[in-house]
Amino acid sequence: MPEKHASKRNYTVKKEFRAFYEAVKSRPVRKDHRPYYIKQLHTRAQSLYVNHFLRPQFECLGRHFNFIQPWYVEVFGGPVRLGEHVCVMAAADNRVRFSVWSNEKDIAGITVGDACLVSPGARISAAKSITIGNSCMLASGVYITDSDWHDIYNRVTLGPARPVVLKDNVWVGDNAMIGKGVTIGENTIVGARAVVMNDLPANVIAAGNPARVVRELNPDEQPFFTRGQWFEDAESLHRGLQAIDQGMLQGNTLLGWLRHAWFPRRGE
Repeated sequence: MPEKHASKRNYTVKKEFRAFYEAVKSRPVRKDHRPYYIKQLHTRAQSLYVNHFLRPQFECLGRHFNFIQPWYVEVFGGPVRLGEHVCVMAAADNRVRFSVWSNEKDIAGITVGDACLVSPGARISAAKSITIGNSCMLASGVYITDSDWHDIYNRVTLGPARPVVLKDNVWVGDNAMIGKGVTIGENTIVGARAVVMNDLPANVIAAGNPARVVRELNPDEQPFFTRGQWFEDAESLHRGLQAIDQGMLQGNTLLGWLRHAWFPRRGE
């Protein structure tokens, strides 16, 4: 990458973070009544849970992971690999599931690249190989599978499986489905509830059932700002997010938090 282009990109990253920081500080959101140290304890508890219960189930779990409510994340079979700076968000009514089920040996399984986002309710089910590139985002309820799991006529054994590949910086919308044998090009967006059964090129938006290209994107006119770029200076990002937390939770007390939990008031 030319030095001038790299400098412009780094400036964009810093500019985007400053805009994010100011927006969070000024936005009138519901107040989080927890004291800062309680939130830190909760974050630590989540990390301990991941390291104790989930890490042994992954063949690889990269550094600087962020699991939100990891007790609602399920890992079945393997191999399953997650890269660095991966964020996995789960909920009681929207569990995240990584499952590998195959009658073959030495399969590739599931690989999720660096700086990816996996939202509540996402399910990734592999019988052979699912590869998700860096900086990809999976919205709530996304389902990705490389198999139909049963043949049209033979409904007893596993049906045929074909690898699925999402290139870097793919964004898959709410409740979309991606079927076996599909490759999605980099930067492409898959619309909500789309059903993708055929390959999609890079730099497009696709929607519908079956999914079709509805718009082309031009990265030469407007460069993409990816999650991977967001984490390029991870230490500064971490300090910035901590500063946001400290500012928003400033003045909160343990008694105030308990009072809100047991006796909430309208508008809080």
